[in-house]
Amino acid sequence: MRPGITTALLGWFDRRRRDVPWRGEGDPYAILVAEVMAQQTRLETAIPFHRRFMERFPDLQALASADEDEVLKVWEGLGYYARARNLRRAARLVVAEYGSRLPDTAPELRRLPGVGPYTAGAVASLAFGRREPAIDGNARRVLSRLHDLEAPTSSSLDRAARALLRGALDRPGAVNQALMDLGSEVCIPRRPRCEECPLSPRCLARQRGTIAQRPPRRPRSRPAERVEAAAVVQRDGRILVLRRPAEGLLGGLWDFPSIPLPPSATPRTALSEGLRERFGLVCLVGDEIRSVRHAFSHFRLRLAIHRASWMAGEIPPELRHRWIRRTALADLAFPVYQRRFIDRDLIT
Repeated sequence: MRPGITTALLGWFDRRRRDVPWRGEGDPYAILVAEVMAQQTRLETAIPFHRRFMERFPDLQALASADEDEVLKVWEGLGYYARARNLRRAARLVVAEYGSRLPDTAPELRRLPGVGPYTAGAVASLAFGRREPAIDGNARRVLSRLHDLEAPTSSSLDRAARALLRGALDRPGAVNQALMDLGSEVCIPRRPRCEECPLSPRCLARQRGTIAQRPPRRPRSRPAERVEAAAVVQRDGRILVLRRPAEGLLGGLWDFPSIPLPPSATPRTALSEGLRERFGLVCLVGDEIRSVRHAFSHFRLRLAIHRASWMAGEIPPELRHRWIRRTALADLAFPVYQRRFIDRDLIT
């Protein structure tokens, strides 16, 4: 590593560090929760969720003993719900196998469900002072430009990050945070603010005029569109809700029975047939209540929601479900696009 580069990075960080509530946090568990929430989520978005989560589950024992429904409800709206389920599973493993003390090395942390190289490195460095890299998308961009890496690999990025860490023996967590902050605020994907960058004099990509190509951009395809219909089925004053499978999209959340709509299908007819064939229910399907659109990472959903009245039939036992009062909808975790509809149209 070229002389002074870590010093310059930490000097900038000390002057410009972002005000994030869990920075300076000494509780490894609180740091783990924060880093899991920060996966695929902006810090500004995660902050209120972290505060609420820590109030409800203040330690590993509280999370390990919590019901999955309760954990998902607190997580509701943050997305990528496998993170919440894995966090609960990790808490239970730590309580059972580590005496409720979070392991303090990256290899041991990676044994925990949902903890990959980035999260293990972040927790090991921030909570335990280990010289372990934590390379997110922002850090990857900084390191790729700093060293002008035409095809950055995991090993080349790891070597570059560890070289930086060697220059700050007592502040590995600060080095990792500084790289992330620099990539988020200065070394941004388009029109980076090189004049504000403390590493600019040492940046090989800037010297060689390759900043726009570093790191190489991944081609993006146009997301597909899915068209579905869902039914709010009522029976004796109660509404049918189904638990989504634990594995897969929005796993573990509650939802209304839904079916894919073929291009030429009439929603009410298709929904009536789908309720009978897929869920064993004979229902009188009524008018559309609302049409909902939502963008996922790899597709766009257009959902038509209809009222329906149960007439006969029972849900197959292998499908986890409940018939609940309308007011009880507030207590369960639903996908965010369903929650907006529920709060506006079903809970008044």
